[in-house]
Amino acid sequence: MMYNIIIFEDNKRLRQSLELLLNDEINFKVVGAFSNCDEALFEVEKSNTNLIIMDIDMPGIGGIEGVKQIKEHFENVKIVMHTAFDDDNRIFESICAGADGYLLKNTPPSQFIQSLIDVMDGGSPMSPFVAKKVFQHFRTQPIAKTEEFNLSQREKEILELLVDGNSYKMIAAKCNIATDTVKKHLHKVYTKLHVNSGTEAVAKAIKNNIAFH
Repeated sequence: MMYNIIIFEDNKRLRQSLELLLNDEINFKVVGAFSNCDEALFEVEKSNTNLIIMDIDMPGIGGIEGVKQIKEHFENVKIVMHTAFDDDNRIFESICAGADGYLLKNTPPSQFIQSLIDVMDGGSPMSPFVAKKVFQHFRTQPIAKTEEFNLSQREKEILELLVDGNSYKMIAAKCNIATDTVKKHLHKVYTKLHVNSGTEAVAKAIKNNIAFH
């Protein structure tokens, strides 16, 4: 399947490199590339895009605010942050704003492409260093009360793997279950957490310290 992509990146050379890389892939077609996301809503609607690659530090409204605005109007559009920043606040702000993944700009091209494929398959990819920081942070926090969510041990395990950036297929392989079974478990997780998507589940897991113990 061909996915339409928009790139928001203020570094011209990197923006052009991403266009060349993605247009060489059979799964992707770059339908727009911009130095800021001030007109993001217009561009997303005009191009009927499926996936956005979003820098954080850009002139204008900035990437995190851009994510918030896009998700408010186009909740099904996937957004992957692509940035040099690896500090905790920017990571958590991006995820809680609705970003579907967080990749550092030093991510190797092959891994970058696979991560984009994974996000379209339902995963929430993060660069390994970013995922490690997320888990290190929350494992040092007091354990939150999760009884109200009533998640089973298997559901917590699958939710943690989702937060760790694994796609449905990767979760299935690690848990030694079928992909359809993963989807059924996650459907129950979404119902118990009162969310509608993997992105919302990841954000709620982070905010409430769920499944990090």
